[in-house]
Amino acid sequence: MAEMDTSSSGGHKKGPGVKKGKKLSTKIDLTPMVDLGFLLITFFMYTTTMSKPKTMEINMPYKDENLKEEEQSKIKASTALTVLLSKEHRVYYYEGLADDPTKPPELKVTYFKSKDGIRDEIIDKKKRIEELKQQGALTAKDQLTVLIKPDTTSTYDDLVNILDEMSINDVRTYAIIDITDVDREFITATEQANGQ
Repeated sequence: MAEMDTSSSGGHKKGPGVKKGKKLSTKIDLTPMVDLGFLLITFFMYTTTMSKPKTMEINMPYKDENLKEEEQSKIKASTALTVLLSKEHRVYYYEGLADDPTKPPELKVTYFKSKDGIRDEIIDKKKRIEELKQQGALTAKDQLTVLIKPDTTSTYDDLVNILDEMSINDVRTYAIIDITDVDREFITATEQANGQ
């Protein structure tokens, strides 16, 4: 049993003729306090919510057995948006696939910002695809496809931000691809033209 002795060993000297009082020792039993402590610990353990790890959901591609492999991976240039992540949080982008070396794409630069950022471009591209569907140039199955190409100078934070943009804008088809030397040349040419 835990006890606490609060008796005082020293005292004040009293004058003559004053009777010396009997010293009582005060003992406090701390056993109920230990029980109360364990009850409180148990209560708080059961009432707090356990923190769950936050994960990012990634949709894996569906493989249709009836289609050939070339048809499955074929992306229409009119639905493609290529995003190049570069240094200093710059986001370069162009429409299409840039698969024709005689016609280089018009490379534009933006950042991860709330106004005139990459989010606005994704929203505009989705609107243009919907217009093409209404005109009959695209089928109902065609949807925006974003090709994400991070450069070695980009940061992990930029990749997470662009994946967040895919989730925010409900872009269901996107892929992270290695950047090519041609794409790096596009970035270098654009930086030289803009004086960066």
